[in-house]
Amino acid sequence: MSLRRFACTLLLSGLAVPALAADCPTLLQGELPRLRAKDSIDLCQFAGKPLVVVNTASFCGFTPQFKGLEALYQRYKGQGLEVLGVPSDDFRQEADDSEKTATVCYVNYGVTFTMSEPQVVTGAEAIALFKGLAEQSKAPRWNFSKYVVDRQGKVLASFSSLTKPDDPQLIEAVERAIASQP
Repeated sequence: MSLRRFACTLLLSGLAVPALAADCPTLLQGELPRLRAKDSIDLCQFAGKPLVVVNTASFCGFTPQFKGLEALYQRYKGQGLEVLGVPSDDFRQEADDSEKTATVCYVNYGVTFTMSEPQVVTGAEAIALFKGLAEQSKAPRWNFSKYVVDRQGKVLASFSSLTKPDDPQLIEAVERAIASQP
């Protein structure tokens, strides 16, 4: 390869990488292992889409909210909504075995939205996604904290565990996220 061609290739590849990164908001840069699967979740797949992120736990009093989260996902997925569940044992209510976590999500509650393997979602060891959510709103104070993210990767609203997935304020935030421009 000639020096000129090599330099041109380097220049073009250097320009292409930031362009791709620019299409993916900082909040969504990174990967998470998918629950009970061999592949990973590229968070950039959610770029340009309305998103609800929720930290979950299999053995929490709020675990039945999986049913409402699935209903929310089914209601709005045709309009582009994505839901990302991130199990966590930060509050000591997640199974030690991800097979049990998967059973709770997929078998007990029929979850079809994207779920990751258990992650740290609070404190200094929190994954980048939850650090970003906390910077834009607040860190989860308990399981089933919900974050509504618009198409640009900005948190529009966050809700505590006490807010059910069919709460009118949560629905309104989801509809605003759906209406947001990419």
